[in-house]
Amino acid sequence: MHAYASVSTADDVKVGDIDIESGERLYPGIGHGENQLRWGFIRKVYGILAAQILVTTAVTAATVLYVPINDLLRENSGFLLFLVFNRHLICMTVLWPLHIYRQKHPLNLVFLGLFTASMSLTVGVSCANTEGRLVLEALILTSAVVSALTGYTFWAAKKGKDFSFLGPILFTSLFILILTGFIQMVYPLGSTSVAVYSAISAIIFSGYIVYDTENLIKRFTYDEYIWASVTLYLDVLNLFLTILRMLKQDN
Repeated sequence: MHAYASVSTADDVKVGDIDIESGERLYPGIGHGENQLRWGFIRKVYGILAAQILVTTAVTAATVLYVPINDLLRENSGFLLFLVFNRHLICMTVLWPLHIYRQKHPLNLVFLGLFTASMSLTVGVSCANTEGRLVLEALILTSAVVSALTGYTFWAAKKGKDFSFLGPILFTSLFILILTGFIQMVYPLGSTSVAVYSAISAIIFSGYIVYDTENLIKRFTYDEYIWASVTLYLDVLNLFLTILRMLKQDN
């Protein structure tokens, strides 16, 4: 389970030359009936993901563009710092019950809504003291990267490529990344170290988009649509926040 979490668009449902609404074979050896069921599952997951991203985009836009909310957050710097530095703790706290009840309807939808709302708030707070121009640039870059990586993964799966080997590598890298983030709160890194940290973070979350998209295509069971959307949502959010951090570092 990885718990890190950005903003993309519903256009991610159709990427590259592969239309996930079609009946194309997802990967070699899959049966026709299984292929149709898997396409339906993928459409369901991307529908939930699009709804999550729309909520996050709306909350982020409100914190950045709506002056009363922006001023309120600026005036409560303690609350702002708490949310920024405890984002991972908040994520894990809400993610735990969601993981337990992920296959129990309607509790899974209730906890999914709470999880999306809490993550949207932390993302919005992270953007509250950021220029709208930088947030828009991060949004565009994230959408482009997510679309390209998703399209590549669908294409690679169709060609028989396998990315399961990335699992242990990405998990270990993410653990080190989180540990470094906690150390950074006590012993702040220099500007060069922060830039390197952000670049490595972007690579790791890009890898997770490829890995989790392949899991969506091949490995998630049909009743794990909530958990599949959550993993992709976290990948996209964290990539967005990483890109945003890199853009802020350059300004």
